[in-house]
Amino acid sequence: MDDRQQQLNAWLSKTLPDSDFKLTTASADASFRRYFRVHLANQTLIAMDAPPPQEDCTPFVKVAKLFLDAGLNVPKVVAQDLVNGFLLLSDLGNDTYLQHLNNETAQMLYFDATNALIKLQLASKSHDLPAYDEALLTREMQLFPDWYVSKHLGQTLNAEQQGWLQQTFTSLNKNILSQGQVTVHRDYHSRNLMVTHENTPGILDFQDAVHGAITYDLVSLLKDAYIQWDEEQIIDIAVRYWEPAKKAGLPVANDFSEFYRDFEWMGAQRHIKVLGIFARLSHRDGKDGYLKDMPLVMHYLRKVCERYVELRPMLRLLDALEGRVPRPKYVV
Repeated sequence: MDDRQQQLNAWLSKTLPDSDFKLTTASADASFRRYFRVHLANQTLIAMDAPPPQEDCTPFVKVAKLFLDAGLNVPKVVAQDLVNGFLLLSDLGNDTYLQHLNNETAQMLYFDATNALIKLQLASKSHDLPAYDEALLTREMQLFPDWYVSKHLGQTLNAEQQGWLQQTFTSLNKNILSQGQVTVHRDYHSRNLMVTHENTPGILDFQDAVHGAITYDLVSLLKDAYIQWDEEQIIDIAVRYWEPAKKAGLPVANDFSEFYRDFEWMGAQRHIKVLGIFARLSHRDGKDGYLKDMPLVMHYLRKVCERYVELRPMLRLLDALEGRVPRPKYVV
């Protein structure tokens, strides 16, 4: 048992007096946070260990209240020690969407997930969360050259390639910032959604929520780094989100083809970022498990860049990094 776990045990003993409890590992995520399941006589709870200089529990507590007030199924904060980085939470179980998604369950599970997403977006309050602005969008995409290109591939971009990348960042930011702005979970995918008895997904890992583009969470859900669907199925689910979202008055594009373009461009920004994040997790944090998910993320990114002429410079860059011979149709 390490020092942090000993501190956690001591805090739980004070927080749960007269209760015998046992700790088991619940999960870890891509950050420094760890989660333990607290087994009591008649229930289980979740203890979050977020070591203070690397993590801050305050956003989690704040966003949990916002999401609960919106009627979403998120963990309730039972007890907190923000100074030392400990939270005690209600337990939403072990059953992730990723474990349960298949061709038979996908329509029902994604219906529940998009309904919950619409509920979240309808409760948006711009002043409650940081803005997903140009500076943040660009800072995220910069992880690609800093970590994927430099650290993972061991390559250096020349001036022309840097220009292609900057052109891509500018094009993506212009589109994304012109989209309707709502509350964004920022990691709304199959590992952070739980199958529950309430017919509404349990929602986890929301502490990085921001106020940003309306397509972000949908593309996180449907172009998931951990599970792949045919584009026909992605479009079908996207339509099933877009129609009720539009009817509810959410700021989606009036024409579905325009909405789907926004969705795809938002996905390009996310996938550029995710390639950088997965590289950083491996090379900085020693978490190599994410490397196996890179090919799917790259597949998503290349498909979008092939489809839209404005994103061909990024495709040219990807080809150069992979040593592919560029094809004439890339000329812009």
